[in-house]
Amino acid sequence: MNRLFILIAFLSLCGGHVAVAQGIDSFKRNLQAPDSALSTQVIVNEHGDAAVAVRSTQVHPTGEKVRGYRVRIFFDNSQNARSLAQDVKKRFEEAFPDIPAYMVYENPNFKVSVGNCLTKEEAIILEAKVKPAFETAFLIVEDIPMSYFGE
Repeated sequence: MNRLFILIAFLSLCGGHVAVAQGIDSFKRNLQAPDSALSTQVIVNEHGDAAVAVRSTQVHPTGEKVRGYRVRIFFDNSQNARSLAQDVKKRFEEAFPDIPAYMVYENPNFKVSVGNCLTKEEAIILEAKVKPAFETAFLIVEDIPMSYFGE
């Protein structure tokens, strides 16, 4: 619920340049999906005119980003860094198929980051979830396209 309030606050401050109408419904559905690994589920309750206020903002899905968090599970600049990064990303996707993974090259490093977290708390939970399999995991702050949070 805390994530929803942060999203609503962000959307109101953006002056209507964020994908909302369909995106917020998809975001809420994703939030409410049960997590079978942890046996948890988020319940989303909208109070008052919150839903109306969010839906009234302009829909503009192209290129808008929000400051968020991801968990970096790999970075390296050795000669075989590309193949190592690909292997780490593949191993992660097999272990956690429901969590998105991203591989990028920023000279001179290949990097693999995972997740799309709006809050630091959410990222800390994700880090704790993946750390047993990826011991060097750590949090990073990153601009994340709003399209990653719903359609």
